[in-house]
This record gives sequence, C-alpha cells and structure tokens, in this order.
Amino acid sequence: MLRSSRPPRSPPSPESETMKSARICLALLVMLAPCALSGQATAEEKPSPVDSADQFFKAGEFAEAGEQYAKIIADHPDDYSATLQLGRIALLSNRLDDAERWLKKAIDLRPGQADPKVMLAEAYYRRDDFEKAAAALNGVDVGTNQLIVDQYPTLNVAKLQSFKGQTPYEVQGDGQIMRLKFLRTDPLPLVSIRVNGGDKVTFFIDTGGSEVALDTDFAKELGVQLFGTVQGTFSGGQTTEVQQGRIESLTIGDWTVKNLPVAVLPLRQLSEGLQAKRIDGIIGTTLFYHFLATLDFPNGELVLRRKNAANLKEFMAASGKSVAVPFWIASDHFMVGRGRVETLPPTLLFVDTGLAGAGVKLAASVIKEAGIKLEEDKATSGAGAGGTLKTVPYVVHRLSFGEVQEENVPGLYDGPFPWENLFGFHLAGMVGHDFFMPYAVTFDFENMKILLQ
Repeated sequence: MLRSSRPPRSPPSPESETMKSARICLALLVMLAPCALSGQATAEEKPSPVDSADQFFKAGEFAEAGEQYAKIIADHPDDYSATLQLGRIALLSNRLDDAERWLKKAIDLRPGQADPKVMLAEAYYRRDDFEKAAAALNGVDVGTNQLIVDQYPTLNVAKLQSFKGQTPYEVQGDGQIMRLKFLRTDPLPLVSIRVNGGDKVTFFIDTGGSEVALDTDFAKELGVQLFGTVQGTFSGGQTTEVQQGRIESLTIGDWTVKNLPVAVLPLRQLSEGLQAKRIDGIIGTTLFYHFLATLDFPNGELVLRRKNAANLKEFMAASGKSVAVPFWIASDHFMVGRGRVETLPPTLLFVDTGLAGAGVKLAASVIKEAGIKLEEDKATSGAGAGGTLKTVPYVVHRLSFGEVQEENVPGLYDGPFPWENLFGFHLAGMVGHDFFMPYAVTFDFENMKILLQ
C-alpha cells in the first residue's frame, strides 16, 4: 500500500471487492438502461449479445466486451462489426499481433472500409514499421478520414515514407539505464536536451503529448523537414495547427535517439508559465513508449531503461513496494486507467502529467454528477498550447487512480473536455502533475501497467 509523503493526502485505499463490485454494477446498469428506457422489455429479458458487448465497451470494460464480441464471432464468423471491435480492443490493449489478425480479417470482410486500415496502420506505427504503416493506408483519404483526424493524426504517409531504410527511434549509447536530472520539477518537469546535435535547449515532459514536439520558431531555426499540417486539439477544446516533421536525432543525457518523427506547434508562449527562460519542445508518450520510462518526481529525475525482459525483471526486483495500475492506449498516445472521483462509480481517466497547476481535470458532466463546486471567484487566465485560457479551480475531496488514493486534490476547469466520448467509451477526465508528484511513476508498455512507488 502506497502512502503519500505530502499532507493532507491520505494513504491509498485498495479497490478490493467493493470497488470491483461497483465496476460490475456500473456495467450492468449501463447494459440494462436501454431496456428500462424503452418501456417494452420485461425485467427477465437480457440484452442481445451485440448490445451487451457494445455497452461493456462504452463503459470501458474492455475484457468483458472482448468476451462478448468473441461469442458473436463464434456464432457468426463473418460478423464485420464484432471483428472490427476485437481488433480495436486488441489495439487498446497494445496486443499488436492480435490487433493485426483481427483488423486484417475485418479488411477481408469489407475491403472498402477505411477504419480497419487506419487501425492496422497504427499497429504497425507502434512497431516502428513505418513502411507497412504507410502501405496499410493505401486507398484511405488520409486528409479527410475522420478516424485519422480525431485519433491518429500522426499517420502522415509522406512522413512515414521518409523513414524508408532507417530505423525509427534507434537508441545509441552505452549501458542499460540513463538518468537525467530535472532542471526543475514544478510546475512541470523541465529537462535539457539537444536536437540534431545542436546546443542544449529546454523541453518539458508531458504524457499528454504524443510524438516529440518542437516549437514552431525553433523548428524553422533547425530547418526541420515538414510534411503537412493537422488540426490539434488542446485544453478547453481549443485548436491550433500542428505541423508534421522529422528530426535526425534527440540527445537525452548520455543517449542519442536517432530518426524521430516530430510535431511542430507554438510552444515558446508557454515559457513564462513554466518558469523557463525559453521552452523549445516537449517530450511525450511516444518517446517513452520505446523505453521502460520512469518519472521520478521525489528524486527529480527522468530514468530511461532499455525496453527488454531482463531490465524489467531487474527493475521489478529492485522497485520494492509499488502499486500497479493496468492501462490502455487510446488514439496514438492516450494512456487511460481506471480511477474513481469522489463516491462515483469507477471510471476511466487519462494520465496527463502535463496538466500543470492541478492534479485533476474533469469533464463538466462529471463535475456536476460528483457535486463538485467551481470556485469562480478564484478564476484566472493563462497561456495554453491553443491560446489563452480561463481556468476555474475546484477541489476533489477524494480521487483514486487504481489503488492509489489522494485527498483534497486541486482541480481546474478550463472549458469543454473534448475527449469525453471521442473514443467510443466514456473518459471522465485526466489525472495530472500534482496527483503524481509524491511518486516515482514508471510506464511498462510491455505489460501495460503504470507502477507507482
């Protein structure tokens, strides 16, 4: 059991059978809701296998949903929708071999449908097989496809093809572990890195970001090769143009990572708010995906371990007491795990360590349902990636992520939460920097667990 070192936070409260029962009850209630509302079904009637599977999925109960879709396939092997959903769940779970198998079958069933091709491209993208990712998008109008626009904007064909003959994210350097001290930890961790072998510049760390990102002016100074623009969505539902590019190298501590895709957007406007002389970029989830990565907040350092079984075994043996929280990857980088807001039933929360100045940000519907009071008299304005934002603080008296529970967690409301229902399941909000500050947070993408020590 973890205990925060920072008052007035409370020790974690295990999910135990009570919390598990609440999750099951929630899923059952969601399943039964259509029948109750229709006024036509009797209490004895059960939802159809399709309805049952879909409602489990919407509630974020992916294992249960997968079981139901598998039953449908057993009876109807050529059911396209169930096949596609099994591919989607495998991709969420980062089971890439299973995802490839189901998505290829979905393509065979309906060759004209774009969605399975897009998700198959994402599976190859996560394997760093950019050539196959680009080929999978053959026949897909990448510029207008809604699934790419909303969830997989990093699937830019020209960018992917530019890596032909190269190994994306090739790590050069000695040893199995690299440690890099934070320049500062609050309001977000800042680190000193080099891009394309140049001078040291300052990046902040943000698991709410996908690929490594560069400031627009900094990218121009470097002469970064660009491949087009997508519309990025940021805090409060604000949008701004994000360019797609690539760099030759990123030097982090003693290691150099070669051949990286990057996003390019205005970031220097965030410098003052992050108490930095100048911010030139972001290190996001996609880079961490290539390592066993730890954000060690108490010791103020980023720790990267080469991603292999031996290093994971050694880490687990040396890590001592920790809490493991299962997670899934939605879109191209949204790490989502199960948590709980106040006394509401368990729900899914997005792990966004780049949420500065707060430990949580919730969708308006969740704020209302939990009876949380917005402190309008304390509202402020500040810079976000999409422009100026009005932020209104509030306090969540009890917030859990997995078995880790914190009390009196500062929250902020800055407008609509655009990802609440974007992925086909309900996302209640995000867990941010202040919540994770007492812990060393490790991301194990092989076993799909976030470890908090």
